[in-house]
Amino acid sequence: MRAPLTPLDFLARSARVYPDRIAAVEGDRRFTYRQLHERVHRLASALVEAGVEPGDRVAVLAFNSMITLEAHFGVPMAGAVLVALNTRLATHELAWILEHCGAKIVLAEPELVRGELTQMPNVRQDYEAFVAGGDAAYTPPPLADEDRMISINYTSGTTGVPKGVMYTHRSAALNSFGEIMEHGLSNRSVYLWSLPMFHCNGWSFPWAVTAAGGRHILLRHPEAGHMAELILREGVTHLCGAPVVVNSLCQFCVTNGIRFERGVYMVTGGAPPAPATLRQAESIGLTVAHVYGLTETYGPHTLCAWHPEWDDFPAADRARRKALQGVTNIAAGNSLRVVDKDLNDVPADGETMGEVVMSGNNVMLGYYRSPEATAEAFRGGWFHSGDIAVMHPDGYIELRDRSKDIVISGGENISSIEVEKTVAEHPAVLEVAVIAFPDEKWGEVPKAHVTLKPGAEATEHEIIAFCRERISHFKCPKHVEFGALPRTATGKIRKNELRERAWAGREKRVN
Repeated sequence: MRAPLTPLDFLARSARVYPDRIAAVEGDRRFTYRQLHERVHRLASALVEAGVEPGDRVAVLAFNSMITLEAHFGVPMAGAVLVALNTRLATHELAWILEHCGAKIVLAEPELVRGELTQMPNVRQDYEAFVAGGDAAYTPPPLADEDRMISINYTSGTTGVPKGVMYTHRSAALNSFGEIMEHGLSNRSVYLWSLPMFHCNGWSFPWAVTAAGGRHILLRHPEAGHMAELILREGVTHLCGAPVVVNSLCQFCVTNGIRFERGVYMVTGGAPPAPATLRQAESIGLTVAHVYGLTETYGPHTLCAWHPEWDDFPAADRARRKALQGVTNIAAGNSLRVVDKDLNDVPADGETMGEVVMSGNNVMLGYYRSPEATAEAFRGGWFHSGDIAVMHPDGYIELRDRSKDIVISGGENISSIEVEKTVAEHPAVLEVAVIAFPDEKWGEVPKAHVTLKPGAEATEHEIIAFCRERISHFKCPKHVEFGALPRTATGKIRKNELRERAWAGREKRVN
């Protein structure tokens, strides 16, 4: 009576229960659950006919489109492993990943096939014709092992070559259940795809929204104006995205006098959202839920689980509470610790810093073809995040930094995140990244790289003075540089690039 857990069951059920409900919207095209079910079976059949065998890797190079959504079901239905490629990577990076994973077939949108990819014989750019050639009556083989790989997600590789993070059917299914429960998905949900599906399989939302019988609104590019238009036109209830997406949507709506009167629920990860951003989101009818995790934890591992009594807190206190990384989600279980170098739990005093380590249902199987890196990541029996946090007395964690981002100034540890939150409170600041900057006296001091809001003005002196009124003077940035912030292919700020630039300059000065 025990059936293997797999997201493949989600589509079968929704197609049976909600056959005529709209499952997906892509531009002017609308697909019911019956049609989505049929197209996915055709895709799986076409892959098998093309020579794909169980365990083979099938890569997808596409935006948030029907190709990517259907591949999340059709590729594993064919017994293969999905490799969703980051569309923002350079051609040579994509070629490296394709070689490393050994993709049997690449399903691609023509506009994304460039350079050496055009010479690869296994790249298919005729997706609709490919699917049409499949059999809608295809019967997939039963899944015998729920711990079988369902996908490989490659890290963005900001500090070295990307690593292939392996996900399983079981954990993908459990994580999907967790997203449904934690974020209130139902068959009334309308989900806007502002988060790339190539990023941690869209945090499992391709499977979760389908399991709930909700509606996918496919969005190729998360441009703020188009997002606002779709939210209003399609009655969007949920979306996900990085803090930069929250910022851009808020700025557009404030500038154009737009408020989502019916309310919209947005899940954001990455750097902790600044309290100022959270307050602005509330003003346009956007409820922001903050989550934290890594590619190695299927995306979100924790969330700031909200207590109803906190609704009555003053706006500033609500915003500060929402910026916490919180507790494990329901799928992860009680599998989160903050530890010292000997893997002992740090005191739950909200002050003592340690590394965040995880275990449980939504931690990766390991790194593909990288046993040494896998062993290092799981030393001591826990997955090591490399993130530095404190544990509060109520069991909620709060990130203070990446281990490599802590600023050690005159022997004092300074959290770059704390400084960033303070700088972000300045009314002229849109985004900020704080790094350690070389200093002859203190060894290193905080430096703030700031992007200003359109039309806003501020000086270095004003930013520093603003911070000195709010935090200890030794924590305040000693230097401020204005301009656009460099980003990874997944939209994260490249602090490593800013650090390298700063310390390379120091070496030049020394020489």
